Amino acid sequence: MSEVERFGKMRDLVKWMEKVLGGRENIVTLDALNDLGARLDEKEEYEEAIKVYKRCLARRTKVLGEDHQNTLDTLNNLGIVYRRMRNYEKALKYYERALKGSERLLGNNHPETLSTMMNIAIVYDGIQDYGKAEELYERALEGREAQLEKDHEHTKKRVSYFFYCLKKSGNLERLAALQVSYTWLIMIEGK
Repeated sequence: MSEVERFGKMRDLVKWMEKVLGGRENIVTLDALNDLGARLDEKEEYEEAIKVYKRCLARRTKVLGEDHQNTLDTLNNLGIVYRRMRNYEKALKYYERALKGSERLLGNNHPETLSTMMNIAIVYDGIQDYGKAEELYERALEGREAQLEKDHEHTKKRVSYFFYCLKKSGNLERLAALQVSYTWLIMIEGK
């Protein structure tokens, strides 16, 4: 079966689930709807992904509540799609709602909270608000370091984002301090 056929079957399955299982109230249907949004995002069908995610968000908020992890995931997914579309204002709107909910539900240093914080930092980096980006990168990095080793891939990814932000902003003092903490960054500098 081709990718196009699988995708078509997924759409059909979600429609069937909404009809038979009760799309407005059924948690499994809402999960499938969120997954459909993710597939649309992967295929760069952003406008359609937004429609699906918004439908899912409205239903999850009603059924599960505003601070349920699945609702927060959909908020974050909407932020991702808007960021990819370079609609940073809307991306921030959804990311910030997800961050506030995640902090209330999971705490400031939970991996989901830190990932959302990273996403917000990436947006600020993209709009060249380096002060806010650096602050959020640093908070997310500190949280990850507390949970994982300095050489863990998740930590390294966050360090790389922070490194390039500092480089773009011209914050050479902080950049040098980061390179001392993460000696492998010196190899990136040469690239």
